[in-house]
Amino acid sequence: MSDEENKPARKPLGLKRSVDAGEVKQTFSHGRTNKVAVEVKRRRKLLKPGETAPAPEPTPTPAPAPEPVQEAPKKAAPPKKPAAPSETPQERVARLQREAEEERLRLAEEARKRDDQAAKKAAEDEKRRAEENRKAEEEAEKRAAEEAKAAAEAPAAEEPVESDESEADDGSGKAAPSPRKFTPVARPEPKRPDKKKKEEKPARGAVANPKDKRRSGKLTVTKALNEDEGRRARSLAALKRAREKERRLHGGPAAPREKQVRDVVVPEAITVQELANRMAEKGADLVKELFNLGMMVTVNQTIDQDTAELLVDQFGHNVTRVSESDVDIDTSQDQDPEETLKPRPPVVTIMGHVDHGKTSLLDALRGANVVKGEAGGITQHIGSYQVKTKGGDTVTFLDTPGHAAFTEMRQRGANVTDIVVLVVAADDGIMPQTIEAINHTKAAGVPMIVAINKVDKPEANPDNIRTRLLEHEVIVEKMSGDVQDVEISAKEKTGLDELLEKIALQAELLELKANPDRMAEATVIEAQLDKGRGPVATVLITRGTLKRGDTFVVGTESGRVRAIVNDQGKQIKEAGPSMPVEVLGLGGVPSAGDTLTVVENEQRAREVAQYRQEKATEKRTALAPTSFDTMFNNLASNVIEFPVVVKADVQGSVEAINTALHNLSNDEIKVRVLHAGVGAITESDVSLASASNAPIIGFNVRPNAKARELVKRDGVEMKYYDVIYHLTEEIAKEMAGELGPERIENVVGRAAVKEVFRSGKRDKAAGLLVEEGVIRKGLHARLTRDDVIVSATTIASLRRFKDDVDEVRAGLECGVVLADTNDIQAGDQLEVFEVEERERTL
Repeated sequence: MSDEENKPARKPLGLKRSVDAGEVKQTFSHGRTNKVAVEVKRRRKLLKPGETAPAPEPTPTPAPAPEPVQEAPKKAAPPKKPAAPSETPQERVARLQREAEEERLRLAEEARKRDDQAAKKAAEDEKRRAEENRKAEEEAEKRAAEEAKAAAEAPAAEEPVESDESEADDGSGKAAPSPRKFTPVARPEPKRPDKKKKEEKPARGAVANPKDKRRSGKLTVTKALNEDEGRRARSLAALKRAREKERRLHGGPAAPREKQVRDVVVPEAITVQELANRMAEKGADLVKELFNLGMMVTVNQTIDQDTAELLVDQFGHNVTRVSESDVDIDTSQDQDPEETLKPRPPVVTIMGHVDHGKTSLLDALRGANVVKGEAGGITQHIGSYQVKTKGGDTVTFLDTPGHAAFTEMRQRGANVTDIVVLVVAADDGIMPQTIEAINHTKAAGVPMIVAINKVDKPEANPDNIRTRLLEHEVIVEKMSGDVQDVEISAKEKTGLDELLEKIALQAELLELKANPDRMAEATVIEAQLDKGRGPVATVLITRGTLKRGDTFVVGTESGRVRAIVNDQGKQIKEAGPSMPVEVLGLGGVPSAGDTLTVVENEQRAREVAQYRQEKATEKRTALAPTSFDTMFNNLASNVIEFPVVVKADVQGSVEAINTALHNLSNDEIKVRVLHAGVGAITESDVSLASASNAPIIGFNVRPNAKARELVKRDGVEMKYYDVIYHLTEEIAKEMAGELGPERIENVVGRAAVKEVFRSGKRDKAAGLLVEEGVIRKGLHARLTRDDVIVSATTIASLRRFKDDVDEVRAGLECGVVLADTNDIQAGDQLEVFEVEERERTL
């Protein structure tokens, strides 16, 4: 029996810890589990040279896996002592905690013993395998020594002879066999491969070859589950992180990055920080460069285009100049080709003096009562409506206010219109706002139709109106002119069809056309802040088609069309040329008269809006006082400021109120509008008014709940109006009261100082000759020397020949003592006057 057969059979490599029959239970998040089968790999057997591999042993049936550690039969735990009937809850808790700690210690001791036994068994197995290897090596060395000894004792071989002589005849007639050729060759020792194997064989437990998992020592559950992790290739990001970490640990310098050259857009004015952002450079580097150029600036200061270009060149970037026309949208040069134009409805603006029946005429045309909805029965907003004629044509009407304060509204209405209908009351004649409307119409170059209203009244005189119009170079057709005129009665609804016919005729002559198949452009007629809908703008489409979802820019605001509402309050999907609609989805309330332009994307809209905001800020700051001298001069002036905060329902009303208030200002007092906005009165408005001691003027608006609380707490004066002339009248009275009563001086008499002498210890008396009028005791007096006022005082004492008198008339001499002054010299003039106070009016 060989030594190999005497060797005990090796045990298959298995898990030292007890698991479920080669299965491992994995636990994931959210309570999910999974079982993974663990294969027990067979040990590779090293064969000696010339040894055949034994037949594979039949796979033994796996022995039933022992119970898991946590489910192994435990030693019988000591029986828990029943709780004493008199045990308190605290004692019970302490006892339960003590028992739990004892149980935990017992389980830990059992686990430690099991680990010690497993380690002891592993050490014994290791020792036994080492002994077996040592015996196998000794046996191999012994066998190799015996073979070497036998080779040395063999007889030395004869030298080989030539092939011709080797075939000598042995006398039998047969060729003698040639002697055996033998060349001594050193036999390789058989032990060297074993030694090489021994040298290559790693120590037990060491990882000699990472690919050979079977030679890596004890197999654990973690290794079994993560067997394939080592075979995964590291990602590129992981390699980069490792290199970066190694570079940081060694403190090596960062590799110099290649400078990226950028195309930098340089506008006419830009801040240093914005320029740094566009160049992807540090703002401090730009400031340092500007310091070197002799410019002491900060990153928030604005530099001109030339300086910005110099900086861009210094930092090695490319300059791209941008002018205002490149950023802003200029629609004046964008003309549509003639073949794309299609007919559009005319836009008609109704203008005239207040109470001449403009809104009543529009009510009669469209069959609705708008007058009832306006405070005081006068129009204070621009209303826009569409009316269908009997012939099926559509006409867009704009109704403008006739009050004097709404000049800008009438001007705006004349600028966006095609035809102006001038309404003149037959019983009232040509009034100031009628003349103003005529001037606006002429300035806009728009054809006019004169509608003589209220012809149903007995005192109506239409011919007088035609004659009076000649004074303002308006010659109607009846007076052999080219201006159409028509007599109507909005109350009785007479002459309306004739008016519509004349409008249609004028529109046909104008050949009104627009291109509907393009991005829309519109003019803002009115704008307001609606509580439920946000900023809302009433616009008139001039060309193109406005669709829901379009991105637009209007003034300094941008937005996206969220909804389009027509004049009847219905939502529509799109609006064509000459159509008045309300647009929802603005970022803020625009100014009336702004142009709404649809752009290709939101980025372009934001860019244009931001550029316009910067321009508006520059314009506003340019008007502000820029030096201390200007500020001190303003402070030193005697003009009284009347601060107010204005909030109105629509943008047009804000404009009208601002204009009306500034018209109330004079050389003594001026209105200072601290803030004017659209929408309800908010907490910030109340705070501003409280800090400035200013009243809040609310026009068709009211404060919200929080603002009302602040008004009560801070005692801010609130003024609510819904008719504009009520507002102007009351503010004028307030401003007059701020100035106080008006003082009027009436000169009573004049006298010349002939002699000065002492009166008492301190005072001086003046001997006077009364030249004009009367000098009375107690009146105001002015002492002048060479026509320069020396002092303004009163007459404290008046005497004539040592007697106190009340008055001295012209031609007589007297002596006076002036109050609060002793600067009197012979030759001075004394002027005596009375002061009368009257109620001031603006």
